[in-house]
Amino acid sequence: MTLQEGQRVRLAADTRLTDWVAVTDDSPESPGTVVGSLSLAAGVEGTVERVVVHDRQGPEAADYLRLSSLLEDFGPQMPPASRQQLVEKVASLEPHWVAYQEQRLRATVRVRLDNGFVLDDSPEDAFTPA
Repeated sequence: MTLQEGQRVRLAADTRLTDWVAVTDDSPESPGTVVGSLSLAAGVEGTVERVVVHDRQGPEAADYLRLSSLLEDFGPQMPPASRQQLVEKVASLEPHWVAYQEQRLRATVRVRLDNGFVLDDSPEDAFTPA
């Protein structure tokens, strides 16, 4: 599921938020402290402001794509030993390519909830279309 900017969404599950915060009267050098947590109920609605799709292609998956393309295009013209070496290299990279295909895209969203809170960099599966 890929959410769209401007789309109305609902929080899919009860969500508890905690993080380090800096109290305004502290100096910038002092470390943040946990001052509490915030719980948002499932069903809280809001509007998607931004969708960011993250591509997790690692160097091994990129090499697989590059080398398999090279093998397909120029393999028949290559000397047998070079071709065999390339076939072995492509085969060794195939598990990385399969893993990339299975988890290729991950999307995060920025949602402005109707209660005024903004959830940024949240996984898109935390929301359902309203």
